[in-house]
Amino acid sequence: MTLDDILAGLFPNGSSIETSGAMISGQAVLSGGGPIHVLGITQGQPLGVDEAIVLAGRLIEIVKSGNRAPILILVDSASQRMSKRDELLGLSEYLSHLAKTLLLAEAEGHHTIGLLYGGSAAGAFIATALATGTLVALPGAHPAVMDLPSMARVTKLPIDVLKAKAEATPVFAPGLDNMVRTGGIDVVWDAGAPLAPQLAAVLQRPQGRDDRSRLGAARGGRRKAIEIADRVVALATASHQDARHG
Repeated sequence: MTLDDILAGLFPNGSSIETSGAMISGQAVLSGGGPIHVLGITQGQPLGVDEAIVLAGRLIEIVKSGNRAPILILVDSASQRMSKRDELLGLSEYLSHLAKTLLLAEAEGHHTIGLLYGGSAAGAFIATALATGTLVALPGAHPAVMDLPSMARVTKLPIDVLKAKAEATPVFAPGLDNMVRTGGIDVVWDAGAPLAPQLAAVLQRPQGRDDRSRLGAARGGRRKAIEIADRVVALATASHQDARHG
């Protein structure tokens, strides 16, 4: 499914989306008639400082506009751009800034949806797709927070050991199915069905609720995350109440 096919399927009422290099930006009309902002990085390109600051700037403009329309982030990228120039300019800070602008948009009332239709990995994946309020995917998408060879270099564990762990524990494993099991991806859309109603169904859900840990527990991909998070919240709440009454 090409980007043009996806845009046509999502927005049969029309769109005004411009492409600049590997980035897209613009607006579209939802099937129900309302507006939606559309941003993204495409063509399997890496996400560097130049792309990150432009996308972040556009998100800040959207928040400042005050219209509270939803924001769709289309993602088909490589990892972050691993060049000397990007690293010297502080790539990690740029990626962090981009992720924060998405979190800001969500906090300010924009429903942020990530649509992963190609690849994405490492910092680029975290700063775009995983930073949205709800992440969905199309069949054939291939995400990876870190591929196994890179993980082996970082952890100093043999690749065979990591392959065995990946087969037993989705958290260790790249790929669409594993990301769904951990709850990182909410749902994989049906590419054979109209896309506009599937987007509308996501937008009808309550905005601002993060269910990823609960999904991961229910799907068996992250068995402890929600339990630990709930305990931390309970302890923090009890400590706050004790301090108020102390």
